[in-house]
Amino acid sequence: MKITKYGAIDIGSNAVRLLVANVIEEKDKEPQFRKSSLVRVPIRLGADAFVTGIISEGNTNRMIDAMNAFKLIMKVHGVTRYKACATSAMREAQNGTEVAQKILQETNVEIDIIDGKKEAAIISSTDLSQLIESDGTYLYVDVGGGSTEFTLFSKGKIINSKSFKIGTVRLINNNKADNKQMFKKVQYWIDENTRDYKRISLIGSGGNINKLFKMSGREPGRPISYIYLNAQYQFLKKMSYTERISELGLNPDRADVIIPATKIYLSAMKWSGARKIFVPKIGLSDGIIKSLYFNKL
Repeated sequence: MKITKYGAIDIGSNAVRLLVANVIEEKDKEPQFRKSSLVRVPIRLGADAFVTGIISEGNTNRMIDAMNAFKLIMKVHGVTRYKACATSAMREAQNGTEVAQKILQETNVEIDIIDGKKEAAIISSTDLSQLIESDGTYLYVDVGGGSTEFTLFSKGKIINSKSFKIGTVRLINNNKADNKQMFKKVQYWIDENTRDYKRISLIGSGGNINKLFKMSGREPGRPISYIYLNAQYQFLKKMSYTERISELGLNPDRADVIIPATKIYLSAMKWSGARKIFVPKIGLSDGIIKSLYFNKL
């Protein structure tokens, strides 16, 4: 048996995460990928990028501190290889490349600012075959702070994939007219791509759906119904921001974005006709680990 440690840094619009995973190799067996440690820090880059168009000096310095901390954590774990990827906030900020360069100089961590297509491809590289039925049809929805990636699977194959500039932090900061227009674009894409399929299920990815699943108390592998998710959405909307923190125990950087995130998942279920959503707890960082192992990054 051979065990190798890999690291993945996911620089999102709402938070920055470090995933450390064990890759277990045994003769004549498929490699196993097991999460060893996950660290999340609430650096909301999207609040900079989607409002002022630039990443502030304060958040740049916080990023430098986070990368230095992540390097130390990976050193303690004995990580042999790692990759850092940044998504919509960094790629849309006017100074995103400049910030990445400064972080490289200060921490020696090289950040790959990836586009929406590459982000969707990395996420899709996660092994969904263990989670889905080979003859079923699934709409994979990964909701982030600045963008949402949609991938349609049928009979184990990717039919189509697209990234939209519709994310939780962006929805909070954009005006209602822009948000409405973007939802219309998403609805059109889902209508066009799912109309020939029946009995579609959703696969939800992202911190908010993970939290909603945990709150549901369901056993791992069991789906959440549209009825339950909609009831939870109405319940959360009635609560104030402070009530969601004090009564539900949500983190301050989760208590606001969980509302628009739930709306995105519900909308995708409604437009695709899905009645249930599976929550396998996989995302970009898992995809980075797999892509590193198979030398695709």
